[in-house]
Amino acid sequence: MSDQVTNKSATTEQSQVGLVEVALPSSSAPSDMLLRRIAILLFILVAGLLTVFGYYASSICITVILAAFLAILIDPVVVTLEKLHLPRGVAAAVVVLAGMGLIGLLGHALYGRAITFAEELPVYTAKIQQAIEPIRQRIEKVQQSAGSLTSDVQPIKKVPEVRLKESPTWPAYLVRGAGSVWGVLIIAGVVPFLTFFMLCSKDQMATRMNALFSSRIDTARFITTLNQMIRGFVAGNLIVGSVMAVATTLMLWGIGMKGAIPLGIASGLLNLVPFLGLIFSLALPLAAALLQFSTPGPFIVITLTILLLHVVSANLLIPKFIATRVSIGPVAATVGILFWGWLWGVMGLLLAVPLTALVKLVADLHPSLCHLSNMLALTPRPIPRWVRYGETIMGRAIPYLGGRPGMKPGGSV
Repeated sequence: MSDQVTNKSATTEQSQVGLVEVALPSSSAPSDMLLRRIAILLFILVAGLLTVFGYYASSICITVILAAFLAILIDPVVVTLEKLHLPRGVAAAVVVLAGMGLIGLLGHALYGRAITFAEELPVYTAKIQQAIEPIRQRIEKVQQSAGSLTSDVQPIKKVPEVRLKESPTWPAYLVRGAGSVWGVLIIAGVVPFLTFFMLCSKDQMATRMNALFSSRIDTARFITTLNQMIRGFVAGNLIVGSVMAVATTLMLWGIGMKGAIPLGIASGLLNLVPFLGLIFSLALPLAAALLQFSTPGPFIVITLTILLLHVVSANLLIPKFIATRVSIGPVAATVGILFWGWLWGVMGLLLAVPLTALVKLVADLHPSLCHLSNMLALTPRPIPRWVRYGETIMGRAIPYLGGRPGMKPGGSV
């Protein structure tokens, strides 16, 4: 009798295992495929709505993101002041006011440089006109010869003039996302206050996020990872920018250029700007060299040195000190720069890499977004087998796994 019961239980277990094995490949059932397509469509719809909201509410989004990034960056300083027995509100106010003072001093120095440049602008213009004068004369000769060839040709019937819509100018692109120059000023005025409030309410914000998302994600781990990513990104840029600035300064000092230190620092830091960094870092020292040198040697040295530094930075320094800290691949970073630059202009270019890394962090939180996370990741991870079958199939398999010997009702051993 016991043998029959044993054989019956073994047969039941084999049938359950068989049901599990049959259930796993059934992810191609019509109902599951329909649900999957609906989920994909909903994801595309939500992504489109978020993009539209980010485009039309760009000033709000930029203000909140800048304030959050600044709060994350300067929070360690506030914590250090708290250890010196300062209240958190006082420490946050001291740090924010000190930052505003430093920015004010930097703006005053840049304003003085801009005034000096405006005074020297006629000299720059004369130098540039003198340099391009031979080219202009050749173009005029070509135009005159072309005019003599077409003088004997009968005039062609005039075609109605078609005017194309002019593309946005570069000043409009600079303030894109902020709305206007007044929008930029409003954002600059609101960001310090919002940063201060975020620093003061750090614990309350963490509690709210934990209460809102604790059932879905590990909130504490997400916040810690986000803080490490943003601080690592800024630290990596400071390291790369410092190396580039020192190398450029030494090169300018070596050729005897006046003002080598500020020009080298500015050129080295401008090299970090996505896409346009190389042009900016070249234009600044070359424009200054027009006032000091008349031979081509210094211009060749400046151009070759900055090109070499840019290649070293893009292929060695940035992958080592920045890419490894944000954990996104170069293709994903480039696509992110294109997208965020289109969405928010220059501000989008500057925030593109951390924002793309933030999208990857969000994708890491949910197993169904593991494919998106792998597309953005620097080193893709292998996708677990159960993800390929889908959550619905795993839900069908868990009741059968719960009845197997040596396993708990939840399916764990």
